[in-house]
Amino acid sequence: MAAAAPPPPPAPAPSAPTGLPDSDSTPVGHPLFSRIRLATPLDIPHIHKLIHQMAIYEKLTHLFTATESSLASNLFKSPPFHSFTIFLLEVSSQPFEKDTNFHSQNFTPIEKIINLDHSLIDPEAETFTNGINGDVVVAGFVLFFPNYSTFLGKPGFYVEDLFVRECYRRKGLGKMLLSAVASQAVKMGYGRVEWIVLDWNVNAIKFYEEMGANVLPEWRICRLTGPALEAYRDAL
Repeated sequence: MAAAAPPPPPAPAPSAPTGLPDSDSTPVGHPLFSRIRLATPLDIPHIHKLIHQMAIYEKLTHLFTATESSLASNLFKSPPFHSFTIFLLEVSSQPFEKDTNFHSQNFTPIEKIINLDHSLIDPEAETFTNGINGDVVVAGFVLFFPNYSTFLGKPGFYVEDLFVRECYRRKGLGKMLLSAVASQAVKMGYGRVEWIVLDWNVNAIKFYEEMGANVLPEWRICRLTGPALEAYRDAL
């Protein structure tokens, strides 16, 4: 009896989906294109609105007195990283156009594609459209400036404000902003980056700890402002 023909080889098992694009330029799912760039004086109206939203979130609107004029009179007066510096977070449903206006010898914009499971609806998109590049929307910011550690004998950065609008939270964008500041500190040979967090904001505290930050409960903030500060005008 003739030998039976060998069975056909099994079909190769389909490879498991990775959820990753075939290349860095081929997004999957619902891509959110994000960019961090240096803010400019033209961004002051958006920055003012973001600060106001942050005051609402932190339940501190009774302390909010900043105006667009007061921001304009203090910001963008020195080269980036030498004084008050703002990184602006922008997002878009489409790839960003190449805009050399945002490139400088001080900082090259950081771009990243975030692949979401669902499309994102921004109820304030019209309010925060930057008016320059199509559907580009301002999603957040970080304001920081140099300080100095006598113990380290090195300068550092102090982060005054870090804020991401509500519909863009929990997508890695806050980490992207803070990482940009930390990266700049390393590039400049600085010794540390520090900031404060409200004690009730447990989500933020957990987020910072997961990034490797030490939360120092033994330190307290001391502040002179308003009449208490004005009382020292002729103290000496």
